[in-house]
Amino acid sequence: MQRRQFVSLASGAAAAAVAAPVFLRNALAQEAGITGKTLTIGCSAALTGPLAGLGQDVKHGAEAALAHINGRGGVNGRTLQLNMVDDAYVPQRTTDNIKQMLSQGSAFALLSCVGTPNNTAILPLIEEAGVPYVAPITGASSLRKGARNVFHVRASYTDEVHRLVQRLAGMGLKGIGVVYLDNGYGREMLEDATRSLAELSLKPSVQAALATDGKNLAEVLAKVSDARPSAVLLATAGTVSVDLVRGLKKNVPGVLMAGLSVTLTSDGLRQLGEAGSGIAVTMIVPDPNRAKTQLVRDYQTAMRARGQQDFTQGSLEAYVNMRVLAEGLERAGADPTRAKLRTALAGIRNWDLGGFVVDYSGQAPYVGSRFIDLGVLGGSGRFLG
Repeated sequence: MQRRQFVSLASGAAAAAVAAPVFLRNALAQEAGITGKTLTIGCSAALTGPLAGLGQDVKHGAEAALAHINGRGGVNGRTLQLNMVDDAYVPQRTTDNIKQMLSQGSAFALLSCVGTPNNTAILPLIEEAGVPYVAPITGASSLRKGARNVFHVRASYTDEVHRLVQRLAGMGLKGIGVVYLDNGYGREMLEDATRSLAELSLKPSVQAALATDGKNLAEVLAKVSDARPSAVLLATAGTVSVDLVRGLKKNVPGVLMAGLSVTLTSDGLRQLGEAGSGIAVTMIVPDPNRAKTQLVRDYQTAMRARGQQDFTQGSLEAYVNMRVLAEGLERAGADPTRAKLRTALAGIRNWDLGGFVVDYSGQAPYVGSRFIDLGVLGGSGRFLG
């Protein structure tokens, strides 16, 4: 009965980083990253390491949007370029990458750096430098506190967690456990889950911190197994989620699992295969494999033009993010400055990309979308109809 209920789901900073020194501010002329013919966008993401799958998705989706935009003449006569560098999901490497871009003046704006701890590390730099930054790949509410240069696109993790808890509790499930990544992202998700459960007069039946490299997986599985929850909220991300799911299915047979939009990357889903069947996840963009909206049709066309046939949530999100930045640049005019770009982005109101609306309020914190849907994965790694 629980499984049938579960499948029906488908329808239903901390300023730990060092502030940018004066030499960075002096290097940041408005002309940084821009010429008469090109405009460069910077990005630091995990192209290797535990979140490599998500980083590769971001790369594919952003490049697909970029190729389409440039194929139509670019933006105000300029070709857009993406300078994407690897940080392996290590916050210090993210900081070093962004510092280098800023000091060299090699990026006019930033796009979709990956990870909550990574974005926590770089946001003070970005605010100090005054560089427009569109669509961090994080939904952490702690990073949405009024930054004037940051324009989030995706809905918050808080909203994702709340939606999952509400649905699980609405199914009559009381024993809801939480396994969370033992870093800033995971601990914040635990707080969000605990708060959402408390609103329903519940508390986690078990809570277990999973190391980012999975070294304590056996202990986590034993702790969850002893508690025997009826459902587990997976506040994890990256490759560790794969072994976690397999372990839970083996050690706690029949347990229902629900994850966030970043819990399982596309390569993680491929690795899981049938073992991923029945897991519920939140979606912060429409289903990339169902061409029911103009946005998804445009995205699939752009991906195919790049030789990409694998349609994923991560690459669709990055495709959307690049289009939002390009829209801001278009509105900033033929002689853009960073100030003009910030103003242009803040002025986006009810912009419909074809079934997905972006709307900034005109004042910080800027959050463009509240879109959240729920899906249940089939054995193919796609959402059930």
